[in-house]
Amino acid sequence: MKFMKLGTRPDTFYTEEATRSVISDVPGDLVIRINNISYLLHQLQFSLLPKCGLLQRLRSDSEDSNTVTIELHDIPGGEDAFEMCAKYCYGITINLSAHNFVSAFCAAKFLRMTEAVEKGNFVLKLEAFFNSCILEGWKDSVVTLQTTVKLTEWSENLGIFRRCVDSIVEKILTPPAQVTWSYTYTRKGFNKQQQSVPKDWWTEDISDLDIDLFRCIIIAIKSTYMLPPQLIGEALHVYACRWLPDATKITPPESSVSQTDDVAENHRKIIEIIVNMIPADKGSVSVGFLLRLLSIANHLGASTVTKTELIRRSSLQLEEATVSDLLFPTHSSSNKHYYDIDLVAAVLDSFLLLWRRTSPAPTENSQSMRSIRKIGKLIDSYLQVVARDINLPVSKVLSVAEALPDIARKNHDDLYKGINIYLKVKVLHAACHK
Repeated sequence: MKFMKLGTRPDTFYTEEATRSVISDVPGDLVIRINNISYLLHQLQFSLLPKCGLLQRLRSDSEDSNTVTIELHDIPGGEDAFEMCAKYCYGITINLSAHNFVSAFCAAKFLRMTEAVEKGNFVLKLEAFFNSCILEGWKDSVVTLQTTVKLTEWSENLGIFRRCVDSIVEKILTPPAQVTWSYTYTRKGFNKQQQSVPKDWWTEDISDLDIDLFRCIIIAIKSTYMLPPQLIGEALHVYACRWLPDATKITPPESSVSQTDDVAENHRKIIEIIVNMIPADKGSVSVGFLLRLLSIANHLGASTVTKTELIRRSSLQLEEATVSDLLFPTHSSSNKHYYDIDLVAAVLDSFLLLWRRTSPAPTENSQSMRSIRKIGKLIDSYLQVVARDINLPVSKVLSVAEALPDIARKNHDDLYKGINIYLKVKVLHAACHK
């Protein structure tokens, strides 16, 4: 992370009864009011007015008196940003970085601390720092972009937002062999010192962004057609893991810690945006990821459009699934059973609908036959696992087992095994409760 240090004087600002003042032998003659804080400063003795075009104009508009009072409640960044600008005028040391650049720059622009007012002014120094340090750095650009959330309109109007996005996208599109900047990559078993830069080196850092900023980055990347769909899919996967609840650990509402409406709404927004950004290419994300998103969508009460799209895409890749990909806890408080068999039934129905449409009369060795047989084995193996759930209704087991056409099973051994497990569990449970 890059820093810029300006000024040499020690910090002499202090607070007394909601008023911020500067230790000085010269009495203050300028009051700046921002929200609930007043600043008692100096008009001319420490270059405050000479460096700030806005304050000069407001001073000239005010009545002539020993002490001038100016209201600046609408300054971008509030009192903290103003204080950075004031300290710059007083020559007090300030440290600028990606974390506070946006508020400082917007406030300096607001105060008109430009070259037209005084040569070598604050805006010029901030622009130089932005161009030579922030935009040249990777994490600096990401952090700066994240801070634009608090000053969205100002950041867009001043070009900060677009230039950060362009810088980030340019670096993402850089061939991995040419990546020379520091990045975050915490995957298990990866050693930065010994291994070459991975193609998805950038995914963790941009996962720190607000979802709307993340969407802007992904859309910009997709528009270039320079990265494979699987890499876009990996970025979506990393973001989902970072911000969405774990589908395998979600418990029914009555036994979980209640979420606030704001948190739940934000999660719904995230999942719906992620689903909309999944590349259309089949295999751009794994079926396991699609099914996890579907489970989370059910839990969050996402839109019907989002859940329907996840069911459709999951069914298209259902052949790639393993039994573990299908095992999710139910999210309905009315269900006493653990496994979400309704999720599997919905995806299976979608798969069969498409399969029947495209394979009206499959032959023994056709791809269509191999496909349905693979699904038959998957579903029977799944039933063997969920059959151990003592509270699973027989009607749900039967509905999934009977959904498959007869040709989906070369023999019924796996199905009989699942039925046998189910019956043994029921008998044992009954015996234990006599």
